[in-house]
Amino acid sequence: MLAAYFDHPGGPENLYVKEVMKPHPGEGEVLMKVSASALNRADLLQRRGKYPPPKGASDILGLEAAGSVAGLGPGCRGRWKTGDAVMALLSGGGQAEYVAVPEGCLMPVPKDMTFIQAAAIPEAWLTAFQLLHFVGKIQKGERVLIHAGASGIGMAAIQLVRLAKAIPIVTAGTKEKLEATARAGAAAGFNYKSEDFSEKVLAFTQGSGVDMILDCVGGSYWEKNLNCLSTDGRWIIYGLLSGGEVHGDLLSRLLSKRASIHTSLLRSRDKEASNGHRQPFTEDVLPYFSGGASPHLQPVVDSVYPLEEIAEAHRIMEENKNIGKIVIEMPA
Repeated sequence: MLAAYFDHPGGPENLYVKEVMKPHPGEGEVLMKVSASALNRADLLQRRGKYPPPKGASDILGLEAAGSVAGLGPGCRGRWKTGDAVMALLSGGGQAEYVAVPEGCLMPVPKDMTFIQAAAIPEAWLTAFQLLHFVGKIQKGERVLIHAGASGIGMAAIQLVRLAKAIPIVTAGTKEKLEATARAGAAAGFNYKSEDFSEKVLAFTQGSGVDMILDCVGGSYWEKNLNCLSTDGRWIIYGLLSGGEVHGDLLSRLLSKRASIHTSLLRSRDKEASNGHRQPFTEDVLPYFSGGASPHLQPVVDSVYPLEEIAEAHRIMEENKNIGKIVIEMPA
């Protein structure tokens, strides 16, 4: 089968399409014929040699995929049959023509949805759902500040905050991205390049601040985050795009607000924890992707690239040009 590959860590130019062995589904695994797989920041980090796959996981890029069931390994419990339209969050291997997936990791593709749309759901939406509900324990009426609001996770989080009857506020780096977040349901959005988002958030919330922050930026934002975090607020860190170093009296500032810091990396969570999030997501969120559901949830696809243009897709994400998800389409 064909798969996205690189021999040495480095830039996007190191990526190429390679013929590799097709996987065989093991005990309790399903073989998926991949139609589409979305790109994630973790893929860029892995390509640079900074985010190795967990022990036993495929070294092929790709943390999510959508396609159809092509085969069943021994011990499968009969939930899926050949030809079923499915999608999955993976520990790796999604940017290939086939991937073997534990049957419990599969989710049904929502009715009337294309594989390209479905490929944009698992990583971004499950991550946002986990951060908001399992880590942050979001409550009705709370205000949530979402950094990188126009990213795949950001666009998912905006809609999930609305679904929870809470108030999403975002940061983004361009007017176009802020307009896109507004269309997705953001109550307010601020340009982190030209505005002090902490001052703007405090003004918008009439001085009370936000109850929760979803932060993939890290070190450089710590002071502004604490400025606009409410008393007893939760600061959830799930990425470190600006690095992890903090210079200043973080702990005193945190203590003065009785605030808490939570951290999460979905890829490194054990399968039992991930499955524990998948079932409530499947039951409580997936129905809202189907036509006629209200409110209607919608994955946001920025662009679609064929597998042979994987390097260009990486370049676009590396330059922060995308609004929503970049999807890689597999050969037919």
